[in-house]
Order: sequence, then C-alpha cells, then structure tokens
Amino acid sequence: MMITERRSFLRAATAALAASPWLTHAGQGQSAQVSAQTPAPHDMSAMPASWTGKEQIGMLLYPGMTALDFVGPQHMFAALMGAKVHHVAKTLDPVVSDTQLALSPTVTLEHCPRDLDILFVPGGGAGTIDAMRDAQILAFVADRGRRAKLVTSVCTGSLVLGAAGLLQGYKATTHWATHALLKEAGAISVQARVVRDRNRITGAGVSAGLDLGLAIVGMLRDPAYAQTVQLLAEYAPEPPFDAGTPRTAPPAVTTMVADMFKDFELQAHAALARTKVSRPASSR
Repeated sequence: MMITERRSFLRAATAALAASPWLTHAGQGQSAQVSAQTPAPHDMSAMPASWTGKEQIGMLLYPGMTALDFVGPQHMFAALMGAKVHHVAKTLDPVVSDTQLALSPTVTLEHCPRDLDILFVPGGGAGTIDAMRDAQILAFVADRGRRAKLVTSVCTGSLVLGAAGLLQGYKATTHWATHALLKEAGAISVQARVVRDRNRITGAGVSAGLDLGLAIVGMLRDPAYAQTVQLLAEYAPEPPFDAGTPRTAPPAVTTMVADMFKDFELQAHAALARTKVSRPASSR
C-alpha cells in the first residue's frame, strides 16, 4: 500500500474512531469524552487536533544496512498524519541493503533538515561497520542527534549512535548477539525489545523495529491512533517457531548464530575504539 493510500485509510479510520461516542481521547494527562454529536465518520473535523502533527523525521540509509531495520519503523512513521519522513543518504542514488533490496533516498545528508523530531539509524552487518568508520555519516548522526527531539535506532544501529557519541550514559538495547559492545559505546546495556531513556529510544534486533515504530506512534499521537495503525498493518505476530530469542531457541541454533557475529564484534570493537578520542559526549 502506498504511503498516500495508507494515510487516506488512516484518516478514514481515525475519523470514524473520533466519531464514536464511546471513544475516550487521552492526551497531555487529560481525557476528553468525544460527544455523540460529533460529525459523521470521514469528516476530518471529527478528529482530535493532536492526531495530526508536523514532525520532521530523518531515517538514515547506508549501503549494506538491513532492509527490515529500516522498513518496519518507516511503515509506522509514514502513518503519522502531517509528518514528513526523509530517507537520508550520502547521495540520491539507490541504496542497496545487505540482501540486495534497493531503497530510494529522498534527501542527502547535506540537505536533510537540521532540526529533526526523530533521527533514526538502522543496523546491519558489514555495512554497519563501514558506517561506523565513515566520518561523514558519523558527523551527520552526531550533528542531527544533538538537536533531535528523539534519537532512535534498531538492531546494531545503536552502535552507530554510540560511535557518534550519542549513547554516553544512556540505557540502550541492540541485537542480542552484540550487547557486549554497548558498554564500549558508552551505553548501559538493557536486554529488552524497546528501551527508552530520556530522548533515546533503541530497539533490539531487526523485527523489533516494528515495535519501536509503533511505540513512537503512540507517544506522538495516542493509544487509539497507534492501535489503528497496528490494526491496519494487522500486526499480530504468531511466528511458526518459538526461536526468536536465545531464551527460547535451541542451544545449538543460538551458538551457531552467535558464531556468525564473532567477526562483526571484532570489527565493531575496533571501530568504536577508534572513535572514542574524537566523539563528543552527549549533553542530553
């Protein structure tokens, strides 16, 4: 479904919600019962004003990133009515993910808005190591991150935040196999699906991006809005195997996956060590 089509469906759905006499809208610590005399469904005046924003969202793209790290949150962010989602890369050429899926940037690092409501960084494997070594990417992340209202990541994207000096003293999560690296990034490692510490919000591995994106939608709008987005996406996971974390996966499978990350850990360790001298400490 195209973004414009999805937003049209969302507008219709949220207008219908707003017209419902039983909906209680919670916002800013207050609740307001929507009157039974509200306009008919699809009348945009029926929606609470808080359901439309004007957020500027910058989502970083870099070669070799994991596509689902990006696409999951992007689906949720794109459902924020009134928000502008920027796909940010060094050039406007298509960016090829680690599985050869090409994604289209909409703006370059240079021309991305300076003051973002959300800065988002996806993770990956070798491509993430390259991003952690890329002075231009790190400068962009550090610059926008110092001013962004929310600084976010999924999977090993948190290590890019760390390399840019944005996780000093913050609780954070990452892919389960790379948690040991968070300490080297100056963060406090927390084993959780989504971790929020002040204005830093980080997600665990890959599929956790859906949870992170949906959680942020709920923060920026309200639960009813986020529930509408969730239902439109039919996001109700029932995986065919109970092996999504080391707690439930067979030990042999966990060992095999952990071994896949050994080279990544060595390279990420070296990349983080190299940035420690020059990276600025965050003040937020």
